[in-house]
Amino acid sequence: MSATPTTPPPALRPYLTARHELLWDEADDFAAEHVAPRAARMEAAPGRVERKVADLMAARGWFAVTVPSAFGGLSAGHVAKTILVHRIACVSAAAAAILQATLIPVGALLHFATYEQKGRWLPRVADGSLLLSIAVTEPQAGGHIGGIETTAERAGSEWVLTGSKIHIGNSHLAGAHLVVARTAEAGVSASQALTAFMVEANRPGLAVSDHRPGLGLHGFSAGRLDLDHVRVPEDHVVGEIGRGLSVAQSSSILYGRPNLAAVSLGIHEAIVATTTARLKTRPRYRGTLSDLPVLRDRIGGMEARLRAGRILAYQSVHLLDQGLPCDADLINAKYLGHQWAVQSAQDAMELHGAHALDRDYVLQRLWRDIQHTYPPAGTGEVQRIRLADAAFDEDHIQWSERLAAEAAWARPGPTAA
Repeated sequence: MSATPTTPPPALRPYLTARHELLWDEADDFAAEHVAPRAARMEAAPGRVERKVADLMAARGWFAVTVPSAFGGLSAGHVAKTILVHRIACVSAAAAAILQATLIPVGALLHFATYEQKGRWLPRVADGSLLLSIAVTEPQAGGHIGGIETTAERAGSEWVLTGSKIHIGNSHLAGAHLVVARTAEAGVSASQALTAFMVEANRPGLAVSDHRPGLGLHGFSAGRLDLDHVRVPEDHVVGEIGRGLSVAQSSSILYGRPNLAAVSLGIHEAIVATTTARLKTRPRYRGTLSDLPVLRDRIGGMEARLRAGRILAYQSVHLLDQGLPCDADLINAKYLGHQWAVQSAQDAMELHGAHALDRDYVLQRLWRDIQHTYPPAGTGEVQRIRLADAAFDEDHIQWSERLAAEAAWARPGPTAA
């Protein structure tokens, strides 16, 4: 079987409906027609933010894949979301990152916004006129949510936000940012000290620093936001005051981690496909490199990891769509999906020899891109600590059961364009 199957592998069939398979085909066609021709350009111009691919995905309503049809969305659920991110990542992880980064704040709105707030923001996401970002990480605190220093102070019927956020996905594309800020004095528990706000990108006092390309994901922006006494109305508070930690944590677990598992999976498939194609066509002795047992042993290890990663990525979101408790499964899919893909990327670099060091060769891009799925939504250390909580039966908050079940994915399923 091909390492990048054009049809879903049989092992995934228990998790897919006929409509999912249509979406799989649609995503593959889109990636071939619109993403692949731009991938080399995105790589060659890392200082440029890719906007056209974002516009094309928005026009298909993919940023609202989990949004109920009542708000203009596809009402397709998390398996559908994983299909879109995964299949696009097979061709360009940067393009997939653009999609997955907006899906995280969309999830926060679905679970915590009022009906009126959903009606204000989600139809614009669905019709493609609005992209979102989630702004949690800070220069000093990093991803430590409890250390957030950005403040929000009440001023009459408004809130005034001051502080800085970094590594914000879609920072240069988003028309609004979901910002988590401190609304209580220092010393108050993070579970009661933080609040989430929707902040439009054109609010006075909000500045987005010039785009600076990272190691990989060229074309995707993950920049810095500076908020200097930015005023927002009181009805821009998402969730209850003091519940910002819940907004951030639940969004990370239910959207961020499975999204990154899907990105890692797409990169992993591309790594294996690139490597097997190279070994099958590279002459050696009276055959090709693919005939050598020592190399076949390495490829076998890569294939084993890839197949396991597929199952983890899709099984976890299938459980999520069913409203079953699966926080640990989502965490594990992100943790092992990244780890296995990194291991295969390193094997691939070694199997390619000096050819892997050529800057224009696709494998170098894949090796750099996979590094970007480690820090977001919790590093490996954070994931292992959470998995230890599950092992000791101490993971008392099951966001998957508490929130995903509320969505009740009674839906007709995705449709092909």
